[in-house]
Amino acid sequence: MRKRLRMSRLTGDDLFDKPDYALVGIVKIPELEKSPARAIGRRVLWALLALLLCSLVVYIDRSGYRDAKGTTLSYLDALYYSAVTLSTTGYGDITPITESARLINVLFITPLRVLFLIVLIGTTLEVLTERSRQAIKIQNWRNRVRNHTVVIGYGTKGRTATAAVLADGVRPSEVVVVDEDQAALDVAAAHGLVTVRGDATKSDVLRLAGVQHAAALVIAANRDDTAVMVTLTARELNPRAKIVVSIRESENTHLMRQSGANSVVVSSETAGRLLGIATITPSVVEVVEDLLSPEEGYAIAEREVEPSETGGSPAHTRDLVLGVVRDGTLYRVGDSHVEEIEEGDRLLYVRQGGRA
Repeated sequence: MRKRLRMSRLTGDDLFDKPDYALVGIVKIPELEKSPARAIGRRVLWALLALLLCSLVVYIDRSGYRDAKGTTLSYLDALYYSAVTLSTTGYGDITPITESARLINVLFITPLRVLFLIVLIGTTLEVLTERSRQAIKIQNWRNRVRNHTVVIGYGTKGRTATAAVLADGVRPSEVVVVDEDQAALDVAAAHGLVTVRGDATKSDVLRLAGVQHAAALVIAANRDDTAVMVTLTARELNPRAKIVVSIRESENTHLMRQSGANSVVVSSETAGRLLGIATITPSVVEVVEDLLSPEEGYAIAEREVEPSETGGSPAHTRDLVLGVVRDGTLYRVGDSHVEEIEEGDRLLYVRQGGRA
């Protein structure tokens, strides 16, 4: 397994060391959705404002212009001149003849003409500059991303895990999704998540996702052997991150823990156990589902011990305590190791859903 892992690191280019512009299409930084109608309407409004401003300037300085008919310019003539000038049509039937009028054309009308054209072809310019904008956003993101959560695999398990992370107060910008399926990444990006396209068993892809600076990793791969390789690579890159892995077969649990996983969830056995319980006591399954839904009902949470609780029993706190985490080890209530709460302990308790 480790030999295969080393071989996978040697194949292909190192994405992490590529320049930011080469990562466009691989890393995607989400941005706010813009309504096409609103964007077009805004451009049209700016164009009309430029046209109106130009016509007012020409009308105020109308004595400096000459009409082919020899008449004094009306506001309609000024509006007409502004329209053909800003659109670079320039029929020549109205022309500036005084030095002041020509100076105003150079200093004022010409910048308005440029602005007018930029507004009208803004969509084309936006497409041309999108790659540069994305490269700058990727550079800024890579410089500041720290203590985030990386989700490997955005299938059913990955999406559900991400929803639980977000429901627990984590911002979408602090979650990075890694997957090879572009359709899955598009769904993640639509929810405001940063996405990285690539094979998560390769160290350069994980480094590109910032695993070396991440606080937690959720590995929801479709295969257990893939999960092992990802866990080994991630643990090597970040010895301190909390790694949670979902696997299909319970016989691979010890292998996952040896690879560096902090928590292992056996999806097939957990689902099967709930199915079996539901046939006898369906209300128990409803309670379990309630506990797994932080937005409503009750939820399981973890908090620090309050000073007034130190020295007391976990069973006599204001919350319904299920366990005590001491030095990274979870002890159930009633265990002799945690008959008294100590300073630095953390309590695993049941809280009202939706309450921090």
